[in-house]
Amino acid sequence: MIGRVACVCFVLVAGATGAFAKDARCFTTDDGEYDCDFEATDDAGSFRISAEGKPTFEVFIEGGQAYAGAVFEPGGRSVSLPGTYFRSEEDPACWVSDATETQICAW
Repeated sequence: MIGRVACVCFVLVAGATGAFAKDARCFTTDDGEYDCDFEATDDAGSFRISAEGKPTFEVFIEGGQAYAGAVFEPGGRSVSLPGTYFRSEEDPACWVSDATETQICAW
């Protein structure tokens, strides 16, 4: 899903970063744990996770703050997720919303 996820009005195109997806294990609060593709989208630590039959999530990091967005159906619009996200102290592979406590993780 290259270039389909936007977070807080930013659109990233993976082709512009030269990023490649890697096999990973992901977890989101709503979807549980599943196999996914992980793609770093910039040098700041931003990333995108995707899997067939699951929403595509992107965590976008800028200026020490992190935001997240999701595309819930193929070809659908990106939706900004509420709150800012912070790295979990319990598991640094997880990012947690300060508004909803929703987690997005990738190992």
